[in-house]
This record gives sequence, structure tokens and C-alpha cells, in this order.
Amino acid sequence: MRVDKYLKISRLIKRRTVANEACEQGRISVNTKVVKPSYDVKIGDELSIRFGDREVKIRVTNLSEHVKKEEASSMFEAIL
Repeated sequence: MRVDKYLKISRLIKRRTVANEACEQGRISVNTKVVKPSYDVKIGDELSIRFGDREVKIRVTNLSEHVKKEEASSMFEAIL
């Protein structure tokens, strides 16, 4: 699944266009590598998302095409 689509479906970023722009600006990295929006995310990948001066790190645990709002957090686990 594309990284921009994953960020939208998992509700880490609200809209896919915003996720796409974040990738283009180099604010999204997978396994310490800055990626383009078309990068294929796999289960076990570690994503790092920079929101201003804050950074969120997660590990991909699920790749579902359709997820209910309540179940979106089951698609990843936070890394401290």
C-alpha cells in the first residue's frame, strides 16, 4: 500500500493530499529513509512523521484497505 494512502487510512494524517505533500517535503521517512508518496509500505516498517517540531514514530502492524474510525489505531503501534 502506498505510504500516502496508509497515512490517510490509519488516520495519522487527515487527508491524502496533505500526506502526499508531507512526503514531497521530506517529512515522512520509512526505516530512516526519506520516501516519496508512492513508496510501498510493508508490515513491520517503521515510519517517522515530523509535525513541525514534533516527531511521531510508529511501526506498521496492519495493511487494510478499509478500516472503521474506531479500528484505525490497530493499524500501527507507537514507538517510544
